[in-house]
Amino acid sequence: MDLSIIITSYKNPELLKVCIDSVKKNISFSDYEIIVSDSATEEKTELMMNDDYPEIKFLASIDNIGFSGTVNRGLEISKGRYILILNGDIIVKKDAIEKLLEYIKNNPDVGIVSPQLLNFNETFQPSTFRFYTPLTIVYRRTLLGKFSFAKKHLENFLMKDFDHQSIREVDWIMGSSLMTSKIAIEKVGLMDHQFKLYFEDTDWCRRFWEQGFKVIYLPQAQMYHYHGRGSVGKNVIQSLLSNRLTWIHIASAIKYFIKYSGKEMPKHK
Repeated sequence: MDLSIIITSYKNPELLKVCIDSVKKNISFSDYEIIVSDSATEEKTELMMNDDYPEIKFLASIDNIGFSGTVNRGLEISKGRYILILNGDIIVKKDAIEKLLEYIKNNPDVGIVSPQLLNFNETFQPSTFRFYTPLTIVYRRTLLGKFSFAKKHLENFLMKDFDHQSIREVDWIMGSSLMTSKIAIEKVGLMDHQFKLYFEDTDWCRRFWEQGFKVIYLPQAQMYHYHGRGSVGKNVIQSLLSNRLTWIHIASAIKYFIKYSGKEMPKHK
């Protein structure tokens, strides 16, 4: 089989349905499978999958196994030589899958290739980043981020130094939509399950680089992304006191920095 499409889902069957339908409508070949890997499965999601998509492999989970858990479950049963991982809040545009697949097939040194993400009003949505440093977290989470030196650091982190309309090697790319290959995964391994939410994509991309694979941003392929910034509060005090996702993000950051303590950043262009 040429391609396995793994769609990760969490308590949003309405968006999941739109995602699945966009894949089926906008893919031009038949040698593929769809796997929906769901976390903390609710009855309405399971009923929808059984009634509307009996041909799709549906992996339910009683527990909230996190993004890495849903991806890994899908990877373990996937049959495709290439793997497309999509969040359930992605809507695929015409030819996007074909462009990603053609690129990774023609460039065997590429381990991950990802499309340009768009908001629903067609505006550009940032999805490419340089690797975190501890200062990145401090500047994003405290009032220090308002100073010019911090803004310069964060602009570098967000890769604001290129137009995002050209193909580019990047440190890491948002896990909402990315394509990889079975061969690369066999060398790199599955996602690290200690990162249940946040940093799983950062960590995975870093491991691809460490194993000699490139991570590529391909803006010629485009997809819509309904991206809710759940861990961002109105201000740092309110965020730290009331937003559980903020604490999860910080905890994942600590795990990430401990994991890579003393290791050099992977080097590329």
